[in-house]
Amino acid sequence: MEKAKVYFTKTITKEKVLEMYELLGFKPKGNVAIKLHSGEKGNQNFLRPDFWKPVIDKIGGTVVECNTAYPGARNYTDIHRRLISEHEWDKYFAFDLMDAEGPDMELPVHNGHILKTNLVGKNLKNYDSMVVLAHFKGHPCAGYGGALKQLSIGIASTRGKSLIHSAGTTDDQNIVWDQMASQKDFCESMADAAESVISYFKGNIAYINVMKNISVDCDCCSPAEDPCMEDIGILASLDPVAIDQACIDLIYSKTEDKGQKHFLERLESRGGIHTVEAAEELGYGNRVYELIEIA
Repeated sequence: MEKAKVYFTKTITKEKVLEMYELLGFKPKGNVAIKLHSGEKGNQNFLRPDFWKPVIDKIGGTVVECNTAYPGARNYTDIHRRLISEHEWDKYFAFDLMDAEGPDMELPVHNGHILKTNLVGKNLKNYDSMVVLAHFKGHPCAGYGGALKQLSIGIASTRGKSLIHSAGTTDDQNIVWDQMASQKDFCESMADAAESVISYFKGNIAYINVMKNISVDCDCCSPAEDPCMEDIGILASLDPVAIDQACIDLIYSKTEDKGQKHFLERLESRGGIHTVEAAEELGYGNRVYELIEIA
């Protein structure tokens, strides 16, 4: 495969996010879904609406989320909607909780490692293209969270998240945590779920990863562990595999950062790189990339 282009800047500002997006030359079609992590109640690290506002205003789409499968303030529609308002997402942007009402939308997985189908919020049918705005950080289950996690766990409905976490064993959030898959199968299930979303949009997706507030914990943790590494920068690409691989490579390059070892312990103990490997095997991205640094 031809090397993917990944743009990178060390400057982290809301204006720079917009600049990096524009470098991609991405022309979204029709109604645009903007996927980001809206933050669990009590989480201190997630990127706020004000940070994303310039790029979202430019795109002009709808911010989308789905309910979680774990207990908290985001696993049922009514409490999740209250938290969305508390975090002021719906103050600034059109916001769609895509699985607020069933039935879920079923997407086929093509030649998946584990999954045959993926369950997503039914409102995904209202969109023609997508922009993924990911906060790159660690994750207690996946090792790390970036573009691939947003495509998979992030867009899956509550039932879909349960299927991914259990590698297709159950779609019931009440028992999924007793039927967790092996790390290998979980990572491959995430790669499978991401494939179904990419195929649905026929590649009409752009990706931004922001390496800021780099904790070993996800924005779903309440509270999360405080950031352990220095901020690194913003990356932009049309390839979800390349952008996540580039972020991981940047983590490995920061040998002088006192928090690197702690972050890598989280990444490696969960086998997080296997999600990227499994995604490349499915053919929708390339781990070989050209990093283009922007001042």
